[in-house]
Amino acid sequence: MRGFSDRAMAIQPTGVRRMFDMAGDDVISFGLGEPDFQPPQAAIDAMTKAMQDGHNKYTTTAGLPALRKKIAESWSSYQAGMDENNVCMTMSGTNALLNCFMTLVNDGDNVLLPEPYFPLYGPDVTICSGEARFYECLFEHEFIPQIEELESLVDENTKAILYNFPSNPTGATLNLQQRDALLGFARKHDLWLITDEVYDQMVYDGEHVSFMGCDYDNILLVNSFSKTFAMTGWRIGYIMSNNLEAMKQIIKLQYYITACSNDAMQYAVLTAFTEAADYPAQMTKEFKARRDLICQRLNAMPGVSCHIPNGAFYVFPKVEVLGTSSEDLSIELLKGGVLCSPGTAFGKSGEGHLRFAYTISREDISRGMDKVESVLIRLQEAASTVI
Repeated sequence: MRGFSDRAMAIQPTGVRRMFDMAGDDVISFGLGEPDFQPPQAAIDAMTKAMQDGHNKYTTTAGLPALRKKIAESWSSYQAGMDENNVCMTMSGTNALLNCFMTLVNDGDNVLLPEPYFPLYGPDVTICSGEARFYECLFEHEFIPQIEELESLVDENTKAILYNFPSNPTGATLNLQQRDALLGFARKHDLWLITDEVYDQMVYDGEHVSFMGCDYDNILLVNSFSKTFAMTGWRIGYIMSNNLEAMKQIIKLQYYITACSNDAMQYAVLTAFTEAADYPAQMTKEFKARRDLICQRLNAMPGVSCHIPNGAFYVFPKVEVLGTSSEDLSIELLKGGVLCSPGTAFGKSGEGHLRFAYTISREDISRGMDKVESVLIRLQEAASTVI
């Protein structure tokens, strides 16, 4: 039998999914980053009506013009002058990421990617025959990359850099000075800048800091409605850029990836924009209360240090148990009834960390943290006995 492609053999299942598959039905799950809300009822009703009205066909490759125009308008406070031609609808942010890499990356190119990372970044570059080079976003820098390290990684074959703020898995956000420094690095080396801003509407204190509107032509923004409107299963996202030539290439490739996005769903998202615009803020208010609860609990535990994240719905605490790796620790927690993700599921620099997604009720967070504390105390006592 003939073998499989190098790209297929080079990619492995993610550590997040592996832990999820190991879990039983009786655990308290801090695993997958999926809001425990339903999409706005207005959007659900609009999708039903759109299907009944016959919107069950192919759309244009770039998507419903009215929706694309609405998306462009929603970013006007960052980047004025955009319209539907600056937006391409995709089947999720995942689809959008792969499209961006396919548009930019040639064999031999390298792309600078954050670590800890969203697990799809590196494999996407591999699929496109590029090299993934990871820059560290460390706890001691509040998960913000350092320009000195970026400079040590860039070379003549570096094609692009990807930034992800608010971050999955750390919840880190940028201030304006940090953004400008990172933008300056990309500009200095004439790099394409892919900015993953899927959590842009989930910022707790202050305003979201975007790379859009930064007077730089080589920016591609990836976004999704999975988080902001709790539409993870709907698989709907978009790519946006003020570079119309880049958008022409992206739209061309989108046809060969999925042809187009779901017809009725685009009408539903347009309705969410117009009739449920406050829905992301409602969810964020609840997520903030959960963030405060889980951070308070974690920081009171032995051997745990946790930054209070300003975005997304993840915490990425440093957890120290002598002689225990993050993967071993996550397995011990799973035995104790709690599912979380080992930091190494997001790259080598995630060692010593765990990721908790606070996408469950406050009551379940409290019960889960009771279990985490019990397991950590047991492990700490066992470690001290060995010493």
